[in-house]
Amino acid sequence: MLTLPGNRIIPAEQLTFQAIRAQGSGGQNVNKVATAIHLRFDIRASSLPESWKVRLLAWPDQRISTAGIIIIKAQTHNSQEKNRTEALERLRQLILQATATRKFRRATRPTPGSRKRRLESKKKRSQTKTERRRVDF
Repeated sequence: MLTLPGNRIIPAEQLTFQAIRAQGSGGQNVNKVATAIHLRFDIRASSLPESWKVRLLAWPDQRISTAGIIIIKAQTHNSQEKNRTEALERLRQLILQATATRKFRRATRPTPGSRKRRLESKKKRSQTKTERRRVDF
């Protein structure tokens, strides 16, 4: 089970965990014990709101397949339970990033004072460059 803001919950039935052997160093157990976790989450078949599904499917992330399935591989820890917890947290962060509402930007105009300061600085810079030129007698 994964809890999200707004009292939204993803039930455990919608999450598929698969234990696999981890890559890299791990000592004697690396070839014997399946500690890494593959987490699969089908966006289209989930209980998420429709607007969230659309945003997730359009989100540019390599962990989201073209079929609409999020695949997260967690293998940093030597324990299967810690990797499972990390995979759930990474899924939660991905969903929060994709569904975050951006603050609306209201277009504004420059103030008269800022326009005046800008033009004065341009005049000053122009004057400085003019004074650097070769003097012709």
